[in-house]
Amino acid sequence: MKEISFRNDILPLKNQLFRLALRITLDREEAEDIVQEALIKIWKRRDTWNEIESIEAFCYTICRNLALDSIKKHSNDNDSIDEHHAEHADTSYNPYERTLQQDRINTVKKLVDKLPEKQRSCMQLRDFEGKPYKEIAQILGITEEQVKVNIFRARQAIKLQFQKIDNYGL
Repeated sequence: MKEISFRNDILPLKNQLFRLALRITLDREEAEDIVQEALIKIWKRRDTWNEIESIEAFCYTICRNLALDSIKKHSNDNDSIDEHHAEHADTSYNPYERTLQQDRINTVKKLVDKLPEKQRSCMQLRDFEGKPYKEIAQILGITEEQVKVNIFRARQAIKLQFQKIDNYGL
């Protein structure tokens, strides 16, 4: 088993951990605090790193659990996610098409925010972070089948709601 380094193996995960915490809490400042707390907890467990099968899954699990604890503590009302990335506009679109595309992206983000936490987490890890089903199952403490079902249901819900909005407006 390879030697795990905080600087080379764990610290590069901080942006992914932030995005996961942000998807769960829907609060930028809270997500930043959660990532800091997660990194501290991970550091304190450094003596057991070599016993851990997947350090990445371990980090995600700690971050997710802290985010869920934060929601319970603050009884989050799931308003909406802060813009955490400036969208890169495709220069081949004219201003109207860029605005339309940006509106659609914002609509999808709002729909994702309204999903149940488990579906939101599964979708974040799979569709935004590109994690395999097995790793998502390990992070969330559920079976691979449950991961697939949650992702399917999340995508279906977003698709139906988006079509309804796109066809009939808000």
